Amino acid sequence: MAISRRSALRTSLLSSTGLLLAGGGITAASASAAPVMAPALATDPDTALTLLREGNRRWRTYHQVHPNEDAERRAEAVDGQSPFALVLGCADSRVAPELVFDRGVGDLFDTRSAGQVLDESVLGSIAYGVEHLHIPLIVVLGHAACGAVTAAVEAHRSGDVPAGHIGYLVQQLLPVVEATPDSGDDFIDDCISANALDIADTLRSDPELAGHVDSGELRVVAARYELDGSTVTFLD
Repeated sequence: MAISRRSALRTSLLSSTGLLLAGGGITAASASAAPVMAPALATDPDTALTLLREGNRRWRTYHQVHPNEDAERRAEAVDGQSPFALVLGCADSRVAPELVFDRGVGDLFDTRSAGQVLDESVLGSIAYGVEHLHIPLIVVLGHAACGAVTAAVEAHRSGDVPAGHIGYLVQQLLPVVEATPDSGDDFIDDCISANALDIADTLRSDPELAGHVDSGELRVVAARYELDGSTVTFLD
């Protein structure tokens, strides 16, 4: 379905804007061509979630197709975007959403902070994606061996909270850590999952997002990524 829509858009684009693709370059045959909005691949939560599951399956089995990275897609995205999912992920360099879900230009609206910590900047970015881009799915993506959650667990056990900006992150994560039963060796993993679930609950009840959730036009789900195995597991 997505391929046929892109094919239809290609025909429309070539005829209406006069874009000529030759030798890997792009030239505009008409300077007055109308702007083109990159098409949405999904406008409902179920389809968006399916696209992410399929993408992660390709990633973890080394069958990536790197969609929407070609010259045509880049030209489409110049004048607008219609991402089908928002991924609130950690800043960790090993968990880039476009790689983990095998997606391309304009597909995902990424918002990243260590430990997925919510502050006004992060919340404003999320609200923009929902209100103005009409994104139907938010994924809160935690990951194994999260350094921010590990630091919060260490602070919880030692009573020593770091100073400065890192201390701010730890303090934001401590309530979830303190509410999670200490299971010993699995405690950090338990806190990583609990943190993603807690943030998803917070977003569902946020005053600026709750109406979209209640109407069914927006879904918020928690997930975690395993560095060993490259698998995303959806938690709720």
